[in-house]
Order: sequence, then structure tokens, then C-alpha cells
Amino acid sequence: MSIKPFILLPFLATPALAGSLTETPPEPVPMAPAPVALAPSTDWTGPSVGLQLGYGNADADGPADDYEDGALYGLRAYYDHDFGNWVAGGGLQYDGTDIDLGNAGTLDGIAKLGGRVGYDMGRTMIYGSGGYAHASTDGGALDAGSSDGYYVGIGAETYVSDNVTVSGELNYNEFNDFDAGDLKVGATTATVGLNYRF
Repeated sequence: MSIKPFILLPFLATPALAGSLTETPPEPVPMAPAPVALAPSTDWTGPSVGLQLGYGNADADGPADDYEDGALYGLRAYYDHDFGNWVAGGGLQYDGTDIDLGNAGTLDGIAKLGGRVGYDMGRTMIYGSGGYAHASTDGGALDAGSSDGYYVGIGAETYVSDNVTVSGELNYNEFNDFDAGDLKVGATTATVGLNYRF
């Protein structure tokens, strides 16, 4: 009996060392990053009209020397232009009120013509405003009449739907040109508004 087949047997039973019998799995393909949702951009360019309600206090110095407060209500109309990060515009406002000024009667209303510059935050704009203001009075022993003046303020406006915004403003108004001599009136007003933007 020959031993040659037994010598070859261990070599036939040993797996080949040159490679593996199992197939190497393919490397995973890198996944593309998920798309990032961008905040919807809002264009503030165009006209708007609105209603406002609020509260004000008036400090009358001089012959009236009185300090009172009360509710106010009004209308506003603006036109704004969106420059990207910044918005600039101008408009008219009128606030009717019935704040007692003592001997000077009552503060009947404040009309405003001015401008504003705001920062565009997308669906919200914060802004500073200022311009010409005119106050009218009614009654009183002083017969104060009316006065030219100015106003400065800050505010914010935000979209609640495609064409509707809500706004809030805080303004300081000053008047020192009444018919009644040295009468000076400083009035601080805070309002909230509902606006339609075309």
C-alpha cells in the first residue's frame, strides 16, 4: 500500500490561504445631508392701513400744571420699502382721546406725520419712528387751542397671516406752541394695532 495519498490528504483538507471564502461586504455609500428648511422670507414693501387702541398720559406744565391719563383710539396708514435687512417707510396716524388737562381743557387728539426705520427679522420687524405731531384741545379756561410738536418712539410689527399684522408702539409726544402762553404738554402713549398690508 502506498502512503502517497495519505501525505497529500492534509493539504487537500486545508483551506486556501491566499484568500477568504466569504465575500467582503461593500462599503456603505455616504448619505446626502437632509435638506434644511429655510424660514419663509417676507417682503415688507407696500402700503398698509390699520386701527389702534391704547392708553396715554399727559403732563401739562405752565398755567395748567396738571397730570392725567386716559384711553385713546386711532387710525394709521403707512408705506414701507424693504431693502433686505432694513425697512424704511413713512405714514400718517391719528389718535383721538379725552385726557383732562385741567385749565387747558381736554386733549382732544394727536395727529402724526413721520417716518420709521426698522430691522427685518423675517415675519417680524422692530423699528424706531419719529416726526411731526399736532395736538388739539377742547374747552378749558385757558382756551389753549392747538400746538405743533414732535414725537419719537419704538415699535414692532409681525405677520399673523399673509396680509394681516399686529403691531405695538410706545411714543413720546411733546407740544409747546399752544395759544395759551407758556403751556407745555408732554404725552406718552402706548398702543396696539391691527393692520392690513396690501
